[in-house]
Amino acid sequence: MTTPPLTPLATAALQVGEPERVLEVECGEGDGALFLAREFPRARIRGVDRSEWAIRAATGRVGLDPEGRVAFKVGRPGELPFPDDHFDLVAIVDAEPSAAEVARVLRPGGFLVLAYSRRSRTPGALRRRLLGWRLGRVGIEPVSGGSAGDGSFSVARLRAGGIASLGG
Repeated sequence: MTTPPLTPLATAALQVGEPERVLEVECGEGDGALFLAREFPRARIRGVDRSEWAIRAATGRVGLDPEGRVAFKVGRPGELPFPDDHFDLVAIVDAEPSAAEVARVLRPGGFLVLAYSRRSRTPGALRRRLLGWRLGRVGIEPVSGGSAGDGSFSVARLRAGGIASLGG
């Protein structure tokens, strides 16, 4: 029996406290963002995807949301349509992050969650090392990670001083 594809995301979400603003990058039809909205009922949740079709589908799944807590927007991972230091949590499921953009939109001390729904989608050792190096260069440091269900997850955090603490 296979586990639900969001099990790695759910496991990682237990380690990030109570974020106020959450972004899912490459959100597709919104499964992860809608899960995060249920998991963090006080947070404002945003999803971004390059596919207009996916964003229309995700928006159609929101239902009644009088407070505007959940919203979706067309955008690319390398040019996120949000201001600097805006999110407490950025989640990415089954996709590669743009390290610089994630660091830009994360608040200092904010979390990055990378979740892979199946082991076959988890990057190999060399790719993980390269990703860790890219994230470290922008001030995002590993916190934890492991297997969950049929996949895996990593939790990282932007240094308290943010990207500006890296200097020049």
